[in-house]
Amino acid sequence: MAKVTFREERCKGCGQCIIACPKQIITYSEELNVKGYHPATVTEENMPKCIGCASCGKMCPDLVITVEK
Repeated sequence: MAKVTFREERCKGCGQCIIACPKQIITYSEELNVKGYHPATVTEENMPKCIGCASCGKMCPDLVITVEK
């Protein structure tokens, strides 16, 4: 099973990862990060749907996403 982690404190909420995800499991967090943005995240219930393609990580301009297989 693949696992996606976000360094939410560095995310500026641009949404590029949300657009790139073929499974549409990435959403904006309800919480604000230290920069005042709603960071991208994957909920625990959606994590099993991740196929580990790393499209989200490739699109992230701030390199805040790590994909593990």
